[in-house]
Amino acid sequence: MTGAEVVDIARDAIYTMIVVATPPMLVGLLVGVGIGLLQALTQVQEMTLVFVPKIVAIFVALLLALPFMGQALAGLMARLTERIVAGG
Repeated sequence: MTGAEVVDIARDAIYTMIVVATPPMLVGLLVGVGIGLLQALTQVQEMTLVFVPKIVAIFVALLLALPFMGQALAGLMARLTERIVAGG
């Protein structure tokens, strides 16, 4: 295995990681900004107010995005398996 192949595999794995992590991270970001805006508008500065809605929203996003995330990870594994079979 050459250095270029290793870099290609690493690039593919990092891209897949970013694709898989994006849906819950975006939901957490949007819910956090929305609650921060709500806190700024109402002047309620309770720190624990952010955690419960954000956790629930991320959990729901994970449930909804789980098939997509599984497909992306299965695709990565299939590509890695093809490389292993072709190299051996």
